[in-house]
Amino acid sequence: MRFETFLLWPVLAGLAACSPSQDWRDVALEVPGLKAQLPCKPDRTTREVPLGQRMVPLQVAGCESGSAMLTLTTARLQAGDDVAAILQGWQQASAARLQTTSAGQPAQAWVPRGMLNVPGAQRVRWQGRDAKGQPVHFDGVWGAWLS
Repeated sequence: MRFETFLLWPVLAGLAACSPSQDWRDVALEVPGLKAQLPCKPDRTTREVPLGQRMVPLQVAGCESGSAMLTLTTARLQAGDDVAAILQGWQQASAARLQTTSAGQPAQAWVPRGMLNVPGAQRVRWQGRDAKGQPVHFDGVWGAWLS
């Protein structure tokens, strides 16, 4: 059994979803059948990060639009991986990078159709700081599904 997990990590700062100045497009992710829409053409990269007990390659697609940075990140897990622990670790790493805690609005369960109902599948809204110490608003969702 294989798991796919994914994190949608848009840091939104006044992004207008219907703004004609945005160039919205479908973005195919590394997972067959999974697409998202971004208001700009994303750059793509892969990087390895520690998730759980091992290094996991993350496929990242991201771009800047206006004052917003949007990223979509996916990772393929191995059989036996603790999905809930990995999602929680991913969330903690995101909070640390943004110099925040989950002190914003409480997390909400996020389990759209086709996703696994596991602990850690949730949506958060945080306030934090970027690497330069500037305030940022973070909207993030984490989820998992079987492939």
